[in-house]
Amino acid sequence: MTDYLLAIDQGTTSSRAILFDAQGRPLGQKQKEFRQHYPGDGWVEHDAMEIWQDCLALCRELFSEHGADPAKTVIGITNQRETTVLWERDTGQPLAPAIVWQDRRTADRCEALKKAGHEAMVQARTGLLLDPYFSATKLGWLLDNVDGARRRAEKGELAFGTIDCWLLWQLTGGANHATDATNASRTLLFNIHEQRWDDDLLALFNIPSAVLPQVHDSAADFGTCVSDHFGAPVKVLGMAGDQQAALVGQACFQPGMVKSTYGTGCFMMLNTGTDAVRSENRLLTTVGYRLNGETTYALEGSIFVAGAAIQWLRDGLRLIADASETEALARSVSGARGVYLVPAFTGMGAPWWDPHARGALLGLTRDTGIAEVVTAGLESVCYQTLDLLEAMMADGAARPTALRVDGGMVVNNWLTQALADILGTQVDRPVVTETTALGAAYLAGLQAGVFESLDAVAGQWQCDRSFRPALDEPTRQQRYAGWRQAVARVCDTGGAG
Repeated sequence: MTDYLLAIDQGTTSSRAILFDAQGRPLGQKQKEFRQHYPGDGWVEHDAMEIWQDCLALCRELFSEHGADPAKTVIGITNQRETTVLWERDTGQPLAPAIVWQDRRTADRCEALKKAGHEAMVQARTGLLLDPYFSATKLGWLLDNVDGARRRAEKGELAFGTIDCWLLWQLTGGANHATDATNASRTLLFNIHEQRWDDDLLALFNIPSAVLPQVHDSAADFGTCVSDHFGAPVKVLGMAGDQQAALVGQACFQPGMVKSTYGTGCFMMLNTGTDAVRSENRLLTTVGYRLNGETTYALEGSIFVAGAAIQWLRDGLRLIADASETEALARSVSGARGVYLVPAFTGMGAPWWDPHARGALLGLTRDTGIAEVVTAGLESVCYQTLDLLEAMMADGAARPTALRVDGGMVVNNWLTQALADILGTQVDRPVVTETTALGAAYLAGLQAGVFESLDAVAGQWQCDRSFRPALDEPTRQQRYAGWRQAVARVCDTGGAG
């Protein structure tokens, strides 16, 4: 009997645990921010053990506060994706800090592989581009720069995983070293057409197969938590990378449906069904989810900095004390008055893919103030989303009748209306905006038999509010042209679609 669905939502800047009932209704959540480490230019690291301990504590707090019976609970895990952990199998201790998906330290390695002519093969097999965003070059860096790591990895003493895999290992006391197809598809090592680790890619990136986890469906029996953690042996039955989990949480199960998630970064995903569409406009072809052995693919555009731009305005410039202040500030100005913030703090993602780009604030005049800068930060999220939508349509997708949005940023009504205005497309916000965690819960519920099918999950989706475009077309085009000019100032746009 399953009465509760517990989602572990491990993100880039915070870890959360959300408890749902068997109908997918949220009962409570716990969240904790953790430290970001920046040891060098473009380097971003996390303490993997801190992440694990935070997640364990948050889950225990939820069980305690809500009186939920762990024996009647199943767990779904969703996670920041390409972040790379390497640990000892015998102790469960990380060998080094986790290298975060935002990290750019392997940009030169990726550039060398491109110049050697490898990108076409890599894209054909993985759906991805050669970029330091993904896990393979991060893992290679760890093997080459941590004393003895490569030798130990080849002997089978070390384990690699993205954060989902790392958490599963810890939850099961080292009994299960596994990931799901969505997370595997983000490593540059996984053949998304054959659904297996690819020997040629392992050779290209010089990765020993002994470090790799098993790959399961997104709803599967991943393992059982050791009883010491929660007082009962709780099963882990769902797993998906955060953006794919949001695709499930938004019930985007039909080809052509699109969702966009606004957290630390922004990620737009288009369901392409059983067709792994190859992008000609520098988007990513990825696994949307894999259920009962059948793979559903998606086109994805990745924006590295969305909510992180607002966090920078708060913590870096100290222009605001809390993100909630941004809505009132934006309403106090008429647009950004030609001010553009290009938040390329760790390079630019799709469709530019320039790891060397750095951020810029452009169009400043003497009367530019805090409100204008904050508004430009919010609008940068909208313009980057339009970059992705334009690329998807250039790849043959129809303009969506509505874009389903989620994540912490979309509680801001000004931002969500600005999205509709700048995209020229209706934007639908669901009742439950934490759809990443909801998707992980749904996957666990599917495996547990709580939900009979994807149709049953789709029936749960409810719209909270629709935002319709209210900006005239000439103004929309003028503002977007200004954005494109601003991007051209900070990165090489020659390779964009």
